[in-house]
Amino acid sequence: MKQKLLIRDLTLRDGQQSAFATRMNQSQVDRVLPYYKDANFYAMEVWGGAVPDSVMRFLNENPWDRLEKIHHAVGGVSKLTALSRGRNLFGYAPYPDEIIDGFFKNAVASGLNIMRIFDALNDVDNVKSSVKYIKKYGGTADCAVCYTVDPKFNGDSAPDNRKRGLSRLFFKKKEAVKPMHEPVFTDEYFVNKAREMLALGADMITIKDMSGLIPPSRVARLIPLFKEQLNVPIDFHTHCTPGFGLGAVLTAIIHGVDIVDTVIWNFAGGPAAPAVELIYVFCSKLGIEMDVNMEAVASINKELQEIRKELDMYDPVKQFPKPFNPLTDSLPPEIDSEFDRAIEAAQRNDEAELLNACHAIESYFNFPAPDERIKNAEIPGGMYTNMVAQLKQFNSLDILPEAMKLIPSVRLDAGLPPLVTPTSQIVGVQAVASALNLKNGRPKYANPSNQFVSLVKGEYGKTPVPVDPEFRMEITGTREEVPYDTSAYVHQDNPVLEESGGVTLARDEKELLLLELFPAVAAGFLRDKRRKEWEANSGENYTAKTKQKEQKVQAGQPEEPKGFYVTCPMPGSILKVVVKKGDRVEKGDKVLVLEAMKMENDILTEFSGTIKRVCVKQGETVGEGAPLVEIV
Repeated sequence: MKQKLLIRDLTLRDGQQSAFATRMNQSQVDRVLPYYKDANFYAMEVWGGAVPDSVMRFLNENPWDRLEKIHHAVGGVSKLTALSRGRNLFGYAPYPDEIIDGFFKNAVASGLNIMRIFDALNDVDNVKSSVKYIKKYGGTADCAVCYTVDPKFNGDSAPDNRKRGLSRLFFKKKEAVKPMHEPVFTDEYFVNKAREMLALGADMITIKDMSGLIPPSRVARLIPLFKEQLNVPIDFHTHCTPGFGLGAVLTAIIHGVDIVDTVIWNFAGGPAAPAVELIYVFCSKLGIEMDVNMEAVASINKELQEIRKELDMYDPVKQFPKPFNPLTDSLPPEIDSEFDRAIEAAQRNDEAELLNACHAIESYFNFPAPDERIKNAEIPGGMYTNMVAQLKQFNSLDILPEAMKLIPSVRLDAGLPPLVTPTSQIVGVQAVASALNLKNGRPKYANPSNQFVSLVKGEYGKTPVPVDPEFRMEITGTREEVPYDTSAYVHQDNPVLEESGGVTLARDEKELLLLELFPAVAAGFLRDKRRKEWEANSGENYTAKTKQKEQKVQAGQPEEPKGFYVTCPMPGSILKVVVKKGDRVEKGDKVLVLEAMKMENDILTEFSGTIKRVCVKQGETVGEGAPLVEIV
């Protein structure tokens, strides 16, 4: 029987998220949907990840509308898929089952077919509820094993745990660069995780290489193991940033993978996944069937070229690939031979030859060259750019090398989590904070983020290696692991908005779910939506006086500067206000929680006194230096 390969298209979710910061708006999505109906992809990843957050935060659009409009346009031609973080769904805190149940009920009703479920710690217990509820409502559970690597340390980045007796496990003496003595992330580790997920009821398994760090030689070992030991379809997902992507996908195909993830030409390569057009050329040469209508793909790609121009301000690469349609364009003989060379090298597991051929192909078509920084650092590209952005905010970009050196030790101190959202952000933010601490003569962990504390405490789940009890005591105040208690979960407030006609902030179950999953962003989005509805129905508008007052607050110009002001340390969104007018506070008390750089930051007062005025509200976006509360 002729081998058949299924394609999951990532263009409308992971593709645009990786390449253009998830800024593709609904009108741009609508322009390509008629062609997608004819493209006949096995599946289209269109939702989840950063999409629900970003469409509210940056585009002022409803994420449920995004899913439903795509479902209406594409119908049942391709399965619609999304990505979620196990018990965390799209947030950072684990959610109770009632919210996970409600989320999947509404997601499937809105058109979702497959949920790719992963956990940032590869803690299988954390995917259990999501598997249960996606299947309960007739969806498919795609469980992802997150690929990661064991860290390497130089002499300056050794973790605090070396002093606590863990050096026997993780270090060899007298080496400038110290690999882990006993690797954790072995082939058996990944296969065993997949088997545990299969036992929970997984309908398919994905090898999820979120950083593009898996080399073809590792793919050549893992795919056969997964195929031999698991009786469900295997999907392979990777990125091109460090330069392994195209060769890794070709290797997965040659070793019998069932599904691969690709992106359409003008959104592909670089930080995204390989181009489907290149995979089509490989499959044609290999005699492998791909039930994709490449004429429809060419029509999508033509529209994507114009959309990419419209997204120019969010395009960090600004490097368009050379136009190519495999149905109509002939390859030059020297490039055609590179495809043959890559196939032959993959078949004999010659990784160096394979990568040379793939890089020659990508160079000819003007795809971005491998990013050596990401390859050498062995971290996700998004984590790297996040760290750069954070250091720019503190005018301390000069210490980036030191922050990068600290990543392995911070990661090991926290139990060696894989670097994927949210743990990549947690470790990256803490590495930056620790570098700043050391630069300023403070202890390495002088100001751990709320999420780092939760990770070390055990609230995110079981880490791949145990956290040292003494380190946990130092960071959290307890030596014992403390799992997250979902019975203590507090639902988000759904206040009545007197200024918008006395309606509640969230008006139905889907909007309530948005509040639960994205408290700060959804609150701002829904307030604005309710206000516009009120104005449209009543003909009323905010008074000029109210607008002037709001503008002054947003610009950081308090109306009556009589007291002391707690100001915003960095741009972000107000996640929670914990004080009210008339409350007494002491220096060091928490007054609100700011969401910035995808992290929750407690904002503490430097003054003692009485709260005279709270200048912001939940969901509001604030700039650096803006007044938050006034204290007298």
